[in-house]
Amino acid sequence: MKLGIHYSNFTLPGGPEALGPTLAATARAADEGGAATFTLMDHWFQMEGATSVSEDPMLEGYTALGFLAGITSRVELGLLVTGVTYRHPALLAKIVATLDVLSGGRAMLGLGAAWYEREHLGLGVPYPAVAERFERLEETLQIVGQMWSDDNGPFTGRHYQLAETLCVPQPLQVPGPRILIGGGGEKKTLRLVAQYADACNLFDLGVEEVGRKLDILKGHCDDVGRDYDTIQKTIIGGDDPLKDPEAFIAKARAYNALGFDQIWTGPPAPDPATWVRDATAMLVPQLEDFEDLSR
Repeated sequence: MKLGIHYSNFTLPGGPEALGPTLAATARAADEGGAATFTLMDHWFQMEGATSVSEDPMLEGYTALGFLAGITSRVELGLLVTGVTYRHPALLAKIVATLDVLSGGRAMLGLGAAWYEREHLGLGVPYPAVAERFERLEETLQIVGQMWSDDNGPFTGRHYQLAETLCVPQPLQVPGPRILIGGGGEKKTLRLVAQYADACNLFDLGVEEVGRKLDILKGHCDDVGRDYDTIQKTIIGGDDPLKDPEAFIAKARAYNALGFDQIWTGPPAPDPATWVRDATAMLVPQLEDFEDLSR
């Protein structure tokens, strides 16, 4: 089983001046420690929660990934996940293709329907109703697939019209970077996974509930004629594994038995680099002993 590191807390001692060095050190720790993937959030405002407010620091995701591509060498880089409303889909395909080329073939495209209304309204970015966001998500998946192919022709959808789908250079990965759809919505999200994605990413809702989500995904795969086993199953957990490593490994093993081959966790502030060094040293060797379900 593979370990993903998801870095989301940019409130650090030292303020903005500390962000570049700390993010660099954290990504290098993941790269050197054997983590498979290093991800950031795709937000303009920090999420509001028990320990954060919108006014807390938040970096623009793809700018940050470009910075990390130049200082790492092996870890996959992506956002968990890009909201479909944040960038025009053709521009998004170009951005991720560029990241893939400059990182030596290490980009991942995570996609979701977007949800954070405040940041859209705050920055004047259109925020359609949820049904339209899912329509736009499906068209984005179609556009990305066409941009990362030898079809440079037009695309005509309900929401997007492109005269050309030219993308040069193409991504180094063939047929393109891993496309992961985040979320467990049973009618729309998991159907899009079945039809378009290389991977799904589900929240740690417990083995029984997550297993039920997988059964629904299987049904969507049957409906669209997709081999369920070709979809990579990944999960993101919430608890700090260093507080109870045995419980984390037990949970990961239970998810691995369901078919999951990657689990994400993330460092708390204020010293994320040290946390990642400790977490990878402790967790990666144990996770690698699980059954290899990678495709």
